[in-house]
Amino acid sequence: MTVDYSRYAKLSPFELKDELIKLASGKENRTMLNAGRGNPNFLATLPRRAFFRLGLFATAEAELSYSYMNTGIGGLPNIDGIEGRFERFTSENLDLEGVAFLQRALSYVRDQLGLSASAFLHEMVEGILGCNYPVPPRMLQVSEEIVRHYVVKEMIGGQLPADTIDVFAVEGGTAAMTYIFNSLKQNGIVKRGDKVAIGMPVFTPYIEIPELDEYGLVEVPINADPSMNWQYPDSELEKLKDPAIKVFFCINPSNPPSVKLDDRSLRKIADIIDKDRSDLIVLTDDVYGTFADDFRSLFATCPSNTILVYSFSKYFGATGWRLGVIATHRDNVLDKALAALPEPVKVSLDKRYGSLLPDVRSLKFIDRLVADSRTVALNHTAGLSTPQQVQMVLFSLFALMDETDSYKATLKKVIRRRESVLYRELGVPVSEDPNGVDYYTLLDLEEISRKLYGDAFAAWIKEQSSAGDLLFRIADQTGIVLLPGRGFGTQQPSGRVSLANLNEYEYAAIGKALRKMADQYYEQFRKLET
Repeated sequence: MTVDYSRYAKLSPFELKDELIKLASGKENRTMLNAGRGNPNFLATLPRRAFFRLGLFATAEAELSYSYMNTGIGGLPNIDGIEGRFERFTSENLDLEGVAFLQRALSYVRDQLGLSASAFLHEMVEGILGCNYPVPPRMLQVSEEIVRHYVVKEMIGGQLPADTIDVFAVEGGTAAMTYIFNSLKQNGIVKRGDKVAIGMPVFTPYIEIPELDEYGLVEVPINADPSMNWQYPDSELEKLKDPAIKVFFCINPSNPPSVKLDDRSLRKIADIIDKDRSDLIVLTDDVYGTFADDFRSLFATCPSNTILVYSFSKYFGATGWRLGVIATHRDNVLDKALAALPEPVKVSLDKRYGSLLPDVRSLKFIDRLVADSRTVALNHTAGLSTPQQVQMVLFSLFALMDETDSYKATLKKVIRRRESVLYRELGVPVSEDPNGVDYYTLLDLEEISRKLYGDAFAAWIKEQSSAGDLLFRIADQTGIVLLPGRGFGTQQPSGRVSLANLNEYEYAAIGKALRKMADQYYEQFRKLET
């Protein structure tokens, strides 16, 4: 097959996949296996059942409040006596799945978190009905308290009090990044020509965002080393000492290598901030942290310098819900940077945010994010929809109440079994890395060739892949879609495999097909050698 790969050279891997899918699915009597999608094929059912049961209770509350001649019109729910009515509802429906969860959730919120049961129920009922604007627009009050505890448990390892962080509920992790970069620019914290360090390889859009005309930032790659199991060498992290670098932007655990930062890297970054770069802004996307063993975010080691982004999409199988949060510490470098802006810039920002409050200069960065998300003038209608916030709260409570982490352990087992069968059929050992997360695996084509048939064959494969069409060949010959590693910033030919979106037998089929193709290539190589 001849492919003019240059036509696709500028495409993101996520756009390129459409061309690969066309090729992989173009033959009859062959199943196309798309291993490029990051969307999981598992999801948390219990908090969803609870969501729909809660919706029925909430609707009854609306009809109890106001009903006009059975015409389907209800009213705003009443907080008075809501606990008693809820207890009656759960007692009468305890045999329905999801109801016992709601009962336990109320007890947990009241007895473990020390929050008002009535306030929680009223917020959940109004929220799931979607009958009021989100107030406060950043996040509903009780909801923020609960999600804070979830973030502290899962991302920070319980190392910070929940009341030391602020949370902004947003439409997934990608919306979070859009809002953050926009507000950094609007508030003069980053300017055109400033440097932003990016941990490589990385989710492709994160390479593309700083390059957009509206930002015009200069990217400094912080390259992970595959020979170090995709950790950042100290020599790469030393680049962060450059005072011209305003932001260090990374995914932890990484995408696509799928490893968490090791303790050495966490200490090194914290040490650089402590001794050399107290002004450095760290932006970390921790969406895969819940799949790691003993995970600690950079927010745990550098809380004052870190903006934490977390999405509920992968862990709970909720990509369609668009649920994410931005978290900042209440004592942070962002607010200090705002205070240190030149007076003319402050005057300009006084005008920008002047419709929100008299003392604009007291407005925290995270609240500016909220306002900027609705072009400031529509700040009063900002905020994630309240039904989305309710589902986020139920997901958070599901994890908080799972004291043995049984859901987490099961998901880890599922994806690691998938990885095991893939590599078993491929005929190469799985890398034993305590920092591995395994949501994705990066198939280094040169390294796999070396393990199968030696250095000479690996060098030949590398030469074959220089045309950039190897993944097209794989798609055409096997019906398997992989995403190109180079599109994520890797330095060598590789393909990203998601271990979340197919079944175990399908990963076995992928491993078998790729091994068969490797064997065929080796036969070609042997003939050329002889």
